[in-house]
Amino acid sequence: MATLTTAAVKSGSAGKARRRVVSSKRVEPVLVVPIVETAEAEEKSQACRLWRQGIAPGLIGRRFGWSAEQVRRVVAEERARKILEAKVDFIPSPEFDDPSAKAAINGPLPLSSERVATRPKAPEGLPPYLAELYDAPLLTREQERHLFRKMNYLKSRAAKLVERVDPERATFGELDEIDHLKQEALEVKNVIISANLRLVVSIAKKYARPTQGFFELVSDGNMSLIRAVEKFDYARGNKFSTYASWAIMRNYSRTIPQEDHRRDRFVTGRDEMFEDSADRRADENDREAVHRRMREAVANMLGRLDVREQRIIVSRFGLGGENPQTLEQLGREMGITKERVRQIESRAQRKLRALTEGDWEELGLD
Repeated sequence: MATLTTAAVKSGSAGKARRRVVSSKRVEPVLVVPIVETAEAEEKSQACRLWRQGIAPGLIGRRFGWSAEQVRRVVAEERARKILEAKVDFIPSPEFDDPSAKAAINGPLPLSSERVATRPKAPEGLPPYLAELYDAPLLTREQERHLFRKMNYLKSRAAKLVERVDPERATFGELDEIDHLKQEALEVKNVIISANLRLVVSIAKKYARPTQGFFELVSDGNMSLIRAVEKFDYARGNKFSTYASWAIMRNYSRTIPQEDHRRDRFVTGRDEMFEDSADRRADENDREAVHRRMREAVANMLGRLDVREQRIIVSRFGLGGENPQTLEQLGREMGITKERVRQIESRAQRKLRALTEGDWEELGLD
């Protein structure tokens, strides 16, 4: 229903007011599509694609009626928005803020000061591209720490620059520096991954069975390895191969029962009313079986260590539900120096590494 209002309007010199009825009935707004803005957005997208193909800004500008500087501004804004959308994760460290540490962090890979073990031979039956993994040299603890520190330092620098990015004012120089830092970090990450891919093969080989293909396990294990590289905190002093082994086996303990469950339902074709509860029980049984094998494997591995080594490994990694402890905390509890704790931990991890890369049949994982 319309609402009526009155408005007094002065008429002539007499100043008499006359009343006028005005309708204030609400008019529904009409949706207008901003065609020009949509076209501009599409043109910007096309301009960025041409720039990525190496087309000169002047040539791109002629196509859309822009100056070369306008093209650069459009491309810079688009690059800045994409950079802001990609989160840069890293493990922080106080030394990243120390200018005097920059040279050492960015320096070359240190030469090995440890005794280099004989390079293991590739297991028989592996295809050439997997056998080649065994040609990559193993990293020493010192080299491993250097690479993880450098990778996270480069990421931290990139993350700080990203925080200051303003798409409307970003320059090519700022964006190029961010991309360069991220690319450097990726190259360091790939070195770490390449040096540890044989670990995935060693573990996958023992989990492979008729219902679980070896190459599927390798592919799945590689993803676990990549995630482990991204999450590993080198400052805690642990050996990465041990950390990665737990990550890979933990992932297998989840994915293998799930894959068996899906495969059984597809192959049998039983009535879903009856298979649902039965498959859930089978899934739980399979999962428990894998967990039991994992617990047995861990117990067997720890059983190869002496009492002090077991205590330190369990406490440092927070196994069995315990909270992880620092070298200093363990030293106080055990009545030894922090350096002595580190030496014992290093010795224990060398034993565990030998087990993960050696004879896994003895651990009951074949």
